[in-house]
Amino acid sequence: MALLAIAAAAIAVGALLQSDLDLDRDDGPGRGQAVPIAAGAPPVGHGSVKREPDPLVPAEPVPDVPLTGADSIQVKLRKPPRAGLLFDVRSGAVLWRRRPVKVLPMASLTKIMTALLVTERAGPRQPVRITRAALRYQGSGVGMLPRGRRVRLETLMNGLLMVSGNDAAIALADHVSGTERRFVKLMNERADELGLTCTRYASSHGLEAGNRSCARDLAVLTRLAMKRARIRRIVRRRQAAFRFPIKGGRLYLSGHNPLIRAGYPGAIGLKTGYTDEAGLCFVGVARRGGRTLAVVLLHSPNPLRQAAKLLDAGFARR
Repeated sequence: MALLAIAAAAIAVGALLQSDLDLDRDDGPGRGQAVPIAAGAPPVGHGSVKREPDPLVPAEPVPDVPLTGADSIQVKLRKPPRAGLLFDVRSGAVLWRRRPVKVLPMASLTKIMTALLVTERAGPRQPVRITRAALRYQGSGVGMLPRGRRVRLETLMNGLLMVSGNDAAIALADHVSGTERRFVKLMNERADELGLTCTRYASSHGLEAGNRSCARDLAVLTRLAMKRARIRRIVRRRQAAFRFPIKGGRLYLSGHNPLIRAGYPGAIGLKTGYTDEAGLCFVGVARRGGRTLAVVLLHSPNPLRQAAKLLDAGFARR
């Protein structure tokens, strides 16, 4: 009888391990079968509030974006943004600026910090429970998150960065910190650590006007974000498909980045944002000839046209 019990336990452990392996398989477009990643998973209760996990990413130097010296290029914009910055992602050198430390609402550019904290503190294959709070979102969202089920973390990261899902932001915040309120505290602590003196967060997604920053601080966050391979892989995508626990078993996403959608040469990122108060906001990144440049635009009348004009001028300068 003892031998039979041991054998049964071994079989059960093997089944659990196989289940974990199935969950961890790459769910990129065109790979594997269209199988829901949470198939058969029961709804999960709220449980106790958890402590933030230790960072997965080692501490790294804070990238600088110095505002000393004169701009190296001159670009005239008929209706300029309220604030903006063009800079070299590798060196931090500023090529063009407009009110770089003016504090303004940043809308969904907030999600750059959300993505940084998630990649620092949670692995891509972790299952994330879709909380009730995540389904009470307003504004833009993935829109198909199944309450109480578990979704692969990196799928939600794509929803966060490609389609600016507020529901994905809340689910990820709850996963990392137990509640969004605790996650926002973490966001503000990280901003202080990075010396982001313009920046203050009120949510993980940016819908509230209390999420404020300036072009210079967002440039620092851009330099950090573009160092993370997980973020780089997501923000350069135009479209993606993932296994998902819905009818049909697949989730299809089309990114919002205007440079990528327009086929701008070398476009590789990063994030859009919009609210009535913030206007159209954008961080665009492009790489050409071994150089990577980025532009930050806050309250721009036309992010695509202005970003392309500034990047073209930056790449033309040698």
